[in-house]
Amino acid sequence: MAALSAARKVERMGTNTVPFQYKAKQKGSTTIHKGAIVVFNAGYAAPGTAAAALVAIGVAAESSTNSGADGAASVAIEPGVYKFNNHGSNTVVAANVGSLAYIEDDNTVGNSATSKSAAGRIMQLDSDGVWVAVGIGLGS
Repeated sequence: MAALSAARKVERMGTNTVPFQYKAKQKGSTTIHKGAIVVFNAGYAAPGTAAAALVAIGVAAESSTNSGADGAASVAIEPGVYKFNNHGSNTVVAANVGSLAYIEDDNTVGNSATSKSAAGRIMQLDSDGVWVAVGIGLGS
């Protein structure tokens, strides 16, 4: 799968119609699309990417572009259980439910930790995606 180039439909597990939401200062020169996995990268919100030492904090509740310096813009974040794409070659399988999923890009997860950061805990596997509890304290 490829990283997002536009907002995506957000599929959230549960019945909360108004989830917990907060604003995080955004890393400079980044665009975060609605529905993207959001991580802390050096203390600032950034789109999820396949890299070590990132901290998954939730899903973007809105699209946001920060063309300025680190912290010049903020983005709304919602932790929770969300459906993401399953990576083609690093596929999450049923035996992985309950384990950690790892970030491949801002809307794709896989099952290998090699040079990647945890997205959160795998809650359910469907034929069209992986449900992951993402957000500080939820899945890791």
